[in-house]
Amino acid sequence: MAETGTPGTFIPHDTAVAAAPSRRRGGGGGLNDLFLLCGIVLLVASAALAVGVFLYAQFLQQQSASKVQQLQRAEAAFEPSLIEQITRLDDRMHAASTVLGNHLAPTAFFSALDQATLQTVSFGTLHLEAPDPQHISVTMQGVAQSVNSIALQAELFSQNGVITDPIFSNIARQADGVHFDLTANVNPTALNFESVVQSASAAATQTSLPAQQQQPAQQSATSSPFGAPAPATQTQGPATQQ
Repeated sequence: MAETGTPGTFIPHDTAVAAAPSRRRGGGGGLNDLFLLCGIVLLVASAALAVGVFLYAQFLQQQSASKVQQLQRAEAAFEPSLIEQITRLDDRMHAASTVLGNHLAPTAFFSALDQATLQTVSFGTLHLEAPDPQHISVTMQGVAQSVNSIALQAELFSQNGVITDPIFSNIARQADGVHFDLTANVNPTALNFESVVQSASAAATQTSLPAQQQQPAQQSATSSPFGAPAPATQTQGPATQQ
């Protein structure tokens, strides 16, 4: 009976029961260590990223300051006083161009009147009114050799580009000829100073072109490439064949 009451193992029951909770605590500690490691990694990455952003911002500021200094040096090299003078000159030139563009040349009217007036017609008075640059009228009194001269003069004025809408009135035959009054409008575009200058330049260019084209032909006809007179048959050969 005494032998049957002896326990079959020498390991205490309390010790075996207490060992199990220690294993569960060990598993929970590994998960916490993993979370802690991830947090440290994220913290280090955030710190590195913040440092990188700070350094990049400093780099951009330095680059911006360097560009500003380069622009300042370039501006100083261009001499701001000279640039200001050139700017004022450009403004004056634009203002002068505007004034010339709106300026009227009365000489163009007198030139057109001289070219369009018949030899059998003469004008004794002339009154020019220009309340504004776009509305110009002229009133004249003249004497013609005959009524037919007045009719022909009206036709010439109608074809003229400067004097428009001519109206002849108070036609009366007297001892020295046929007297009349003339009222007409003036085309402001034809009196524009810029247009007059351009027309004069174009006319001068057209008159100078034939002389420039004939000059090489005359040189080739009078001299050879070696400076001696060239035979006339060399330049006139094609013409004789025709």
